[in-house]
Amino acid sequence: MKITVMGSGGVGGYFGARLAAAGNDVTFVARGSHLAAMRQGGLRLDSDIGKLHLDPVQVVADAGEIAAADAIVFAVKLQDTESAAQSLKPLVAKGAAIFTFQNGVESAERIGKIAGAKSVVPGVARIASHIIEPGVIRQAGTFARIEFAESDNKPSARTAAFHEACKKADIDATLSPNIGRELWTKFAMLAPHAATTALTRGPIGPVRSNPKSRELLQALVEETVAVGIALKTGLEAADTAKIMQGYDGMPKGFLASMAHDILAGKPIEVDHLSGVVVRLGSQCGVPTPAHTFIIQALAPFAAGKPVV
Repeated sequence: MKITVMGSGGVGGYFGARLAAAGNDVTFVARGSHLAAMRQGGLRLDSDIGKLHLDPVQVVADAGEIAAADAIVFAVKLQDTESAAQSLKPLVAKGAAIFTFQNGVESAERIGKIAGAKSVVPGVARIASHIIEPGVIRQAGTFARIEFAESDNKPSARTAAFHEACKKADIDATLSPNIGRELWTKFAMLAPHAATTALTRGPIGPVRSNPKSRELLQALVEETVAVGIALKTGLEAADTAKIMQGYDGMPKGFLASMAHDILAGKPIEVDHLSGVVVRLGSQCGVPTPAHTFIIQALAPFAAGKPVV
């Protein structure tokens, strides 16, 4: 299968490397020092599931350099969505399908406005991974899973083909029977995890074990679930308890990608995570004071700030 990876960080880099190692024709789109390192020494996975070194690796600075693709793994940061989608329009025009594995719940809609709604397959990635140095991705823990489906949850040739490619690469991949609920279930866990670990600049362990910070974590989950219920996404009130149990099962050192970004002085996705909860909550009449606090507290770092 001919695959383009748009965004070669913790998500795109990891799954793209597994697909390439299985014999697929994979081209990565990267930038900066990560691009330079991949060109010079390939791409390494420092993974608890299994280490991997791809060398040489097909990598370009611009998607415009790629002639064609069957599938595009779309995993750029949320703030780069529109510019990345714009660069993929020539590939889409030639028949490429965009499988989006970004954070949040608005990715497919945002990409679809630019590249065409019918070109997008929504998906969910569940993985603890990030770039630890240019050309090297660290994946921690025993889970690295993706779920995807057409927006209407119906079978299609393109989802079946990509699913088969993932299985042959030993990727834990599922064709979801209800992708809308999966997106919101992940969002209701991710947005609070990102908020609290970015706020504290530390992992989930201390947050969940301290009664006061756990109270904030639960309030963030409750607000997100309440918004999801109001929007009829498939979330239920009982999901709050399930999500809190999920935090207790995480490795104590697990940081969300937004926490890694704030520690590195990079722009963070707070406006697309907590910001979306607040905006959608306002639209459907659900109060979101905890997420409002997160936006206010992290506002000085939203656009990125050098580490002092």
